[in-house]
Amino acid sequence: MRQSWLPGFPDGAQKVGEGLAILEKDGQAIYFVGGDNYFSHPVVDDAGRRFALTSLMENGHVKAVELERPPLCIPHRTLMNWVGQSRKAGPSSFFRPAAANRPRIMTPDKSAECARLLSEGKRPAEVARQVGVQESTLRKAIRRQGVPQLAPLPQDAGELEAASTKSERSRADAEAAAGMGTACTRADERIQTALGLATGATTRFEASQDVAMGGLLAGLPALCANGLLTGLDRHLKLPRGFYSALHILLVLGFMALGRIKRPEHLRQTSPGELGKVIGLDRVPEVRTLREKVHLLAKTGDPAAWMRDLAKLWMESEPEEAGYLYVDGHVRVYHGEQARLSKRYVSRERLCLRGTTDYWVNDALGRPFFVVSQPLNDGLAETLLKDIVPQLLEIVPGQPTPAELDADPTLHRFVMVFDREGATQSLLGRLWKQRIGALTYRKNVKDLWSEDAFQEQEVHLPAGGSTGMKLAMRETRLGTGDSSLAVTEVRRLTQTGHQTAVITTARQLGNTTIAGRMFARWCQENYFAYMMEHYDIDGLLEYGDESLPGTHQVVNPRWRELDKAVRQTRQSERKLQAAIARTALNDGGEIQKNAESVEALQAVQEELKRLCSARKAISRKVTIDSLPEAERPTQLPPLNKMLCDTVKMVAYRAETAMVALLRRHLKKEDDARALIRELFVSSADIEPNALANTLTIKIHRMASPAHDRAIAALLDELTLQDFPHPETGARMTFTLV
Repeated sequence: MRQSWLPGFPDGAQKVGEGLAILEKDGQAIYFVGGDNYFSHPVVDDAGRRFALTSLMENGHVKAVELERPPLCIPHRTLMNWVGQSRKAGPSSFFRPAAANRPRIMTPDKSAECARLLSEGKRPAEVARQVGVQESTLRKAIRRQGVPQLAPLPQDAGELEAASTKSERSRADAEAAAGMGTACTRADERIQTALGLATGATTRFEASQDVAMGGLLAGLPALCANGLLTGLDRHLKLPRGFYSALHILLVLGFMALGRIKRPEHLRQTSPGELGKVIGLDRVPEVRTLREKVHLLAKTGDPAAWMRDLAKLWMESEPEEAGYLYVDGHVRVYHGEQARLSKRYVSRERLCLRGTTDYWVNDALGRPFFVVSQPLNDGLAETLLKDIVPQLLEIVPGQPTPAELDADPTLHRFVMVFDREGATQSLLGRLWKQRIGALTYRKNVKDLWSEDAFQEQEVHLPAGGSTGMKLAMRETRLGTGDSSLAVTEVRRLTQTGHQTAVITTARQLGNTTIAGRMFARWCQENYFAYMMEHYDIDGLLEYGDESLPGTHQVVNPRWRELDKAVRQTRQSERKLQAAIARTALNDGGEIQKNAESVEALQAVQEELKRLCSARKAISRKVTIDSLPEAERPTQLPPLNKMLCDTVKMVAYRAETAMVALLRRHLKKEDDARALIRELFVSSADIEPNALANTLTIKIHRMASPAHDRAIAALLDELTLQDFPHPETGARMTFTLV
């Protein structure tokens, strides 16, 4: 391994890499290696410059990637041409005189003239035309300071710096691995941050061609519009470091849009390419990202951020916030570290260990927030304890207390859920808070006359309408003073089946009730889509956490007895059926019948004993009363809550872009597929400092029809005049 230099460079020398410095003094360019004078040549001697730098690269004193960076900024392709020329034709080839018919382009006289014109404030393009050289030649001379007394100039409006190619960036990223790591090309910033000399990395976009997944930048306006960065400083903070909280949120948001489902999947993605999308040299490695997410969740308040976002989304569309869909989704756990309680998973038709997430969505399937239950508390308890208190605070447009008192049928808002919540108890407790409930009715046995049904047009929340045969009646659940007034609407299908829907929001019409209830499929579609594309069931971290000891759970002994009771009752029913069959068969075999009766009596005695034992113990006990090995635990909730919130923002951002694209495509599925293709498309990134713009040139799609649709979408995004959240540069989008 080459020993590191301890250089002592003279004052005024420009450092290039670790051990090289260049000093321009008295018209000479002097090269210092490790503090020693290595070579010198006149400043205007381009041949000497090429020889010196090539020799330094060949002898291992400087790397090509170091020469590509400021202050020299020599293109990688040029450096490789010099090396190739030296190896093929020898170092002397740099000093061969030019052909007689090829006069020198940038002579000392032309350099002096260019310097004079530029000092008068003229633009490089104008100076190049006046002096008679190519603009690119002039800019190269400025970058290497071959034009006397000129520092590198900022680009003019409309005059872009040379963009790096994908292969050039790949080489630079690979060569940086020998230093601080793959794609860590901003080593100085990282060192300054580590030493406390800087607060963090500066977002700086570089002109780059063919940036992988550059299309993600087209989703940035939608991410910000849906609140991705609203939690900064207030709910989400990070200590000083190279990556700020803003950078981490952008990485998580782009990962969600780009279907990089877990931090580990970043290992299959070029860190430098994705870094260009966020304006850095690279994205954080997996371990760093996990640490930053953990810090954001632990030191911040992701629950408050989620609540603020839900309020923001509801206030933006108050009409949709009036109908809230609630359903549970089980995240199955297959690990061994956590002791999670079992619950029934309908999609698997099995009882499995896991955590139930209760999602609150609108009628279009867009999420508002989610509540995770490590214990199997059920829908009713979760609604009353965790969901309703939040909704009472954030749902906009609720009636005032005076309005509620004046009209006993007026509701605050409507909650829609499935048959699990269709109990008189839950509906009554919700109505005490004047919250309307809309659900299917259980155990419908009576049939209404088909003459009562009329064909009606039902408008769907997602748009469009359909014909349904509907009938409506006012009825009551229960009897006596405890009964509950509800509206019942039934739909008659072509097969003659009657689907019954009930609601305590009695001011709703039958078509509204039917349209809102039968829109529940959108929430199921949301679960399926999020599982496939956003990995909402993914395990983000290992380990478990204890639950509060005062929390009550089902007594394991009671559960065992209850299982035994159910099995014994099943045996009782089987014996009763066998005895009945024997009796119908002309008495059957007397001996066999007697044995069955005797067995039935024994089973009934056992059932009586089990029921008494079950009744004698408590159904629920506190967690701390259980043996240590039987105490349930939970998965760490905060990291999951933070990442779920980002995924909700990403889904809403994607849905908003799909809505814009639907103007040009017929089917929503086609629009979503095309949006996903857009996010993973390559793009050219063109920053312009003087014009304060950031131009994103998206590469074309798979077909002309898709190109037209995406081009129209990009035009709409450009018209938004969206400023980048950190640089402030106005973002423009185009298709190339």
